[in-house]
Amino acid sequence: MVKGKPHEDKSILITGCSTGIGLCLARGLRKRGYRVIATTRKSADAAKLARSGLEALPLDLDSSESIEQAVDEVRKRARGTLFGLINNGAYGQPGAVEDLTRDTLRSQFETNLFGTQELTNRILPIFRAQGCGRIIQISSVLGFVCLAYRGAYNASKYALEALSDTLRLELRGTGIYVSLIEPGPIQSDFRKNAYAAFQANIRVDHSVHRDIYVALEKRLAEQTAEPPFTLPPEAVLRKVVHALEARRPKVRYRVTIPTHVFAILKRLLPSSWVDGLLLSSSGTGTKS
Repeated sequence: MVKGKPHEDKSILITGCSTGIGLCLARGLRKRGYRVIATTRKSADAAKLARSGLEALPLDLDSSESIEQAVDEVRKRARGTLFGLINNGAYGQPGAVEDLTRDTLRSQFETNLFGTQELTNRILPIFRAQGCGRIIQISSVLGFVCLAYRGAYNASKYALEALSDTLRLELRGTGIYVSLIEPGPIQSDFRKNAYAAFQANIRVDHSVHRDIYVALEKRLAEQTAEPPFTLPPEAVLRKVVHALEARRPKVRYRVTIPTHVFAILKRLLPSSWVDGLLLSSSGTGTKS
């Protein structure tokens, strides 16, 4: 982890802090000396964070009104300044592409992309006025390769990466830096929440993918051990610290072994070979 002096004069806004990566980032950056404003979708979760000693706000990425209210409150608390925005809030919607309704796909994008970009656009005037800022996007290995039956999530993270790359070009020379963090498997409630989204939005009995879904549900419901190469969220924290504190932060930070490996394989191997590896990694029993 990059060493440095306390940063109590620097405020950081983080989304999705109720559990997992977001909670680890909030605690870790506060310990490092930053003033952290942690946000959660549910007001009850924000109150829980506040009771634990974190400065917290409710912020629902699906609601423009909630985003506006949260940004107004951040402006008041931080007196119109902000050093960094960490866009971590997201969830995964499993299901075959042909089983995704328009509403289900829209919901995935509302949280993972539209709300995230709306929040970023509302923070950018603060960064422009002060002539500096750090935007850190928590993306995924699925922002540059695709696993089967994760189409909605794949698409939202690919889109996040595209908007981030475009924004980086448009902000060149402003003192505002955009970095993408691509974690891979990290210890969190992500799989539990994905299973809930699957149960809520996918009609298993009416799908040609029923047999695969049954196996997928069994794996999600019974999985107790983490998948191979899973790292604790502190691995993401280390990359975020570098993106915040480096004079020239990297464009992309890859965290876990699968993320590094697939980035290399995608460049070196024919697409059909990569497809076979990705099918084997999808955890559905599908053979290449």
